[in-house]
Amino acid sequence: MIYKKLDQPNLLLPKGFSACGTHVGIRKNPNKLDFCLLKSDVVSNAVAVFTTNKFCAGPVIVSRDHIYPSKKLQAIVVNSGNANAGTGEQGIKDSQEITKLIGDKLQMDSSLVAPMSTGVIGNNLPMDKIRNSIDSLNPSSKISNGIDFAEAIKTTDTTSKKSGYKMIIDEKEVHLCGIAKGSGMIHPNMATMLGFITSDVNIDVDCLDELLKESVKYSFNAISVDGDTSTNDSVYVLANGKAQNKELNKNHPAWGDFCDVFQQLCQSLAIQIAKDGEGASKLIVVNVLNAITKEDAVQVGRSVISSNLLKTAMYGNDMNWGRIACAIGYSGVDIDISKTEIYAGDNNEIELMKHGQGLQFDETTAYAYLEQNEIHFTINLNLGNQDAKAWGCDLTNEYVFINGAKRT
Repeated sequence: MIYKKLDQPNLLLPKGFSACGTHVGIRKNPNKLDFCLLKSDVVSNAVAVFTTNKFCAGPVIVSRDHIYPSKKLQAIVVNSGNANAGTGEQGIKDSQEITKLIGDKLQMDSSLVAPMSTGVIGNNLPMDKIRNSIDSLNPSSKISNGIDFAEAIKTTDTTSKKSGYKMIIDEKEVHLCGIAKGSGMIHPNMATMLGFITSDVNIDVDCLDELLKESVKYSFNAISVDGDTSTNDSVYVLANGKAQNKELNKNHPAWGDFCDVFQQLCQSLAIQIAKDGEGASKLIVVNVLNAITKEDAVQVGRSVISSNLLKTAMYGNDMNWGRIACAIGYSGVDIDISKTEIYAGDNNEIELMKHGQGLQFDETTAYAYLEQNEIHFTINLNLGNQDAKAWGCDLTNEYVFINGAKRT
């Protein structure tokens, strides 16, 4: 299978998708888009992964009911500026009403519409404003409409997160494109983020469901900004089959390659979220080597990038490797400290710890390295042959300002 990463990925590049974004008044700034719609020309295979937070939002509850067990969707409607969380039964009813309004407009059953919200917790949606704006939603396949959708889902994000690929399967051109939002309340177990992936691939829906859940472990669930797991996090995949390849499943010769590309797309979006953490000045990449299982490797990496002590040390350009060792130790993974090694640098050029003991290193060199906007650490457990990565960011004064000066 031949595949290529797209220079300008967009949700609407896969065949049969259209979208739009508008301002309905949920957000105070009239220049901020706050309501958007994504649809497929035909009913699509659909799968999703949702937040593990028990205090989940009304739209999460409704979306779960609409996607499972049917695993079919045709549209997704999203608002920003209001999470519709902590709103009780009314929040659920409002989400249900929105899907009914969209279903009536698009002449489809409301069960084929998934709602999602992101923003401040605890406020009811301004339903009058939403009702009055439904008629103005006119989804189109124009690339600019895909950009509008990406803009309308942003909250404290400074940039849109996008990734995409095209590939050949059974001599058919297949597209796989994704966008995401997320900047604060980011932590493993799904974060304050939304992800949307569209594809025109013809794929077995149960295989797609399994693939998404597996890919999330090593992408969206391997990032952390501040240790908070949000109420609304969701990742959706819609595959409408318009590429007309033979059905992709585990027995298809292209299955392995497609899984690799899907994983790359999810990781790309996850890394962009970590890099755009609220107030962040640098991305932290942790590479865990030679664990007994891949799950162990991820767990160690998650523990390290979730350490606020490490995050603040990175902000201060302090090569305090003890923060890393501490996080490895409380990760819950059974390690042998006498075998554990820690390195810093793009090529592991700064040796920090071997055999459970610290090593001498040049502080000036270390400080200069930590001034960069992307920092790499390698942890070699020397126990097995399984590797994984995790991504995070530093915690800065700006993070405190964003989350302390106003509601976000």
